[in-house]
Amino acid sequence: GMGKSDKPDDLGYTYDDHTRFVSGFIKALDLKDITLVIHDWGSLIGFRYAHEHEANVRGIAFMEATVRPLDLSDLPLDTRIIFPVIRTFPFGYLLIQAGNIFLNKLLPDMIIRKLAKEEVAAYKAPFPTIKSRKPVAKFPSEVPFSGKPAANHQTMVGYSEWLKVTQMPKLFLNFSPGVLINKGMAEWIEKSLPNLTTVDCGAGKHFVQEDAPDLIGQKIVAWMSTQLSSQSEPSSRRIDMYKTRLWEAHGLHVACPDLDLVSATESQPSHAIL
Repeated sequence: GMGKSDKPDDLGYTYDDHTRFVSGFIKALDLKDITLVIHDWGSLIGFRYAHEHEANVRGIAFMEATVRPLDLSDLPLDTRIIFPVIRTFPFGYLLIQAGNIFLNKLLPDMIIRKLAKEEVAAYKAPFPTIKSRKPVAKFPSEVPFSGKPAANHQTMVGYSEWLKVTQMPKLFLNFSPGVLINKGMAEWIEKSLPNLTTVDCGAGKHFVQEDAPDLIGQKIVAWMSTQLSSQSEPSSRRIDMYKTRLWEAHGLHVACPDLDLVSATESQPSHAIL
């Protein structure tokens, strides 16, 4: 349902659906020893996958992610006002599916620089109709705030508690002022998560890949070259970074690997970017 992917009518586009498809993708391609690079909605999926398949994940790099359960009070005031509205029917339908508020308003407001007309057009191209924006309208109601939805909240509690004890290598790319990760949340992350490397990346709101794409890539490469390559492994293994194609979706960045990335071999870890 995101970006250029198909948007079948018979899917609920729930948190469980997205997680099932990502897990199934990894299993179908027999990807091993993967590194997750996660952001926003992808962080709920990526952290959950890592929690449930710890033996298959080498490390996690994250930015503007949902690391622990949130209350609406954790969000900036403007986001705090609009989010409860778009989570309810019929307002969510009217604002997201009919009014395309994510791409017309929320996306540009959460980027520091001004997008060019061509960039805006690329974001909007996969979502030209009300019907095509069904998945976009669903996801806000699936993100748990203040304990609801209860099942998704419990899943988040589970992976959050796991993040506080696992020694899996983690890279935290911190931007200021942020949206999901403000100053207080950043301090909690640094205090609570073991085996964490923090990189202060300067100014950024939520869609930080639009403001600092090169810096993000450079910091991930440096972390993988030092922290991940130092783990005990067969000498034949190596860490390579691959080109990715970026599909922009309703305030999400979903980077889909090229085929050479997902054709993992015995001597080559895989890198999944959500």
